Amino acid sequence: MKELTIIIKPEKLEAIKQIVDKNNCSGMTISTVMGCGTQKGHAENDEIAHTVKVNRVRVNLLPKIRVDIVIPDVKLNDFIIDVCNEVSSGKVGDGKIFVRDIEDAVRIRTGERGDKVL
Repeated sequence: MKELTIIIKPEKLEAIKQIVDKNNCSGMTISTVMGCGTQKGHAENDEIAHTVKVNRVRVNLLPKIRVDIVIPDVKLNDFIIDVCNEVSSGKVGDGKIFVRDIEDAVRIRTGERGDKVL
C-alpha cells in the first residue's frame, strides 16, 4: 500500500475527486493548508508600530488543498499519471505528490487488516 499526499491549487479539487472515483479508490482526506515553494507570493509593506521604518516583507504563503489517500500498490502508477494529466497547467504552483510506503492498515470496526480495508 502507498500513501499519497497531494498538494494542489484549490480549484483542482474537483478533478482529484473525479480521479479518485475513476480509479475506484475508497476514500480520501482533504485539508485546507497554506504553503510556499517555487511559486512566489506577493510583497507587502509592513509598518512597524512606533517607528518610521518600513520593512519589506515577503508574503509567499498561498492557499492550497492537501489530499491524503492510501491506495494499493497496483493502482499507484495509473493514479499518478491521471493526477498529472488532469491537474497540470504547465505553470509553477501546480502542486506536488509525495508517496510513502504503508506497512499496514486496520479497519477499527472489524479488525480487518491489509489491502482489504481500502
